Amino acid sequence: MNRNLALNIARVTEAAALSSGKYLGKGDKNAADGAAVDAMRRMFDTVEINGEVVIGEGEIDEAPMLYIGEHIGKDGDDFDKVDIAVDPLDGTTSIANGMNNAIAVVAVAPKGCLLNAPDVYMDKIACGPKAKGMIDLDDSAVNNIKRVAEALDKNIEDITVAVLDRPRHEKLIEEIRSVGARIKKVSDGDILTAIETCFDDSGVDLVIGMGGAPEGVIAAAALKCLGGDFQGRLHPTDDAQLSRCREFHSDLEKIYYIDDLVKGNEVIFSATGVSKGEILDGVKYYGKDGARTESLVLRLPSGTVRFIKSNHKLSQKPDYAK
Repeated sequence: MNRNLALNIARVTEAAALSSGKYLGKGDKNAADGAAVDAMRRMFDTVEINGEVVIGEGEIDEAPMLYIGEHIGKDGDDFDKVDIAVDPLDGTTSIANGMNNAIAVVAVAPKGCLLNAPDVYMDKIACGPKAKGMIDLDDSAVNNIKRVAEALDKNIEDITVAVLDRPRHEKLIEEIRSVGARIKKVSDGDILTAIETCFDDSGVDLVIGMGGAPEGVIAAAALKCLGGDFQGRLHPTDDAQLSRCREFHSDLEKIYYIDDLVKGNEVIFSATGVSKGEILDGVKYYGKDGARTESLVLRLPSGTVRFIKSNHKLSQKPDYAK
C-alpha cells in the first residue's frame, strides 16, 4: 500500500471526530454516530483507493453509508485495492453521557487481509509487546495474569486488567480479584482499551472479557502494528447472533489469533480522539471557527507510531459537517 495513504486515513478519522465531538454530553448517541458516519463517508470520497468495507455500520438495508460490502474511495486502475474496517464512533454511549474514551477509527489492509467478522460477541484477550506469546484464551484469567506479570517483571498485585463494566463479567472480576491483581472497569470503547496495553504510561497491562467481534478485528489491526498480541473466539449469545455466524460460515470453536484477524504485514490504522482518553485527547473547539484534534496513526511494515496534533479552521473544511 502507498505509505502516504496513512495521512489521508488520518484525515478521515479527524473528520468523523470533528463532527461527532459536537454531541459530547448531549444525550443523543444516534445523532453523534450519524454525524461521524456522514463526515467519514464524505472524506473517504476524496481518498485514492479502491476500497471495500469489510467491517462497517451494518448491511446495506441497515446502514445507508459505510455498510459491509460497500465500495468506497475515488477508484482508479492504479489505486490500491484494500479492505477497510471502520468504527466512525467507538463509544457512542460515552459521547452521549459526556464520558471518556470515545474515538473515530479506521483500519486498512490489502484486499483479503482483514477478517470479515459477523456483528456478534467475541471472547477476547489482549496484551502489549512485552507480553506477546504469554496469553492463552483457553486458560484461566489467573494463569494469564501470572504469565503477563512474569513477562513484564511486575508483581501480580501491580498488574492492571481492563474489563468492560458489564454484568456478564462479574465472575471474571471475582477471579481477577482472587489473585490480587488490579482492575480497571471500562464503561465503553474496548478498541482503545486494547491499544492501551501497548503504552506503558496508560497503566493497562492486560484486557480480558467479551465484547464486539468487529471491534476485535480493528483492535487487532492496531496491536499488530504495535507488536502486541490478541486472541478471540466468536461467542453468539442469542439465536439472531447464531444465525449471523452461520451466514458468515464462522467457526465457533476456533481461536482467532492476531494473524488470523489481520493477515500479512501491511496495515494502516488511525484513531482520532473524540472525548478525552488515556492516550488520546478529545476534540477541543476554540471560538466559532477553530478546533484541535489528536490522532494515533500506525503503519506496517515500518512500525511507525505517530501522534498527530492538528489545528483546524472549520470554515475552510468543505467536507466538515457544521
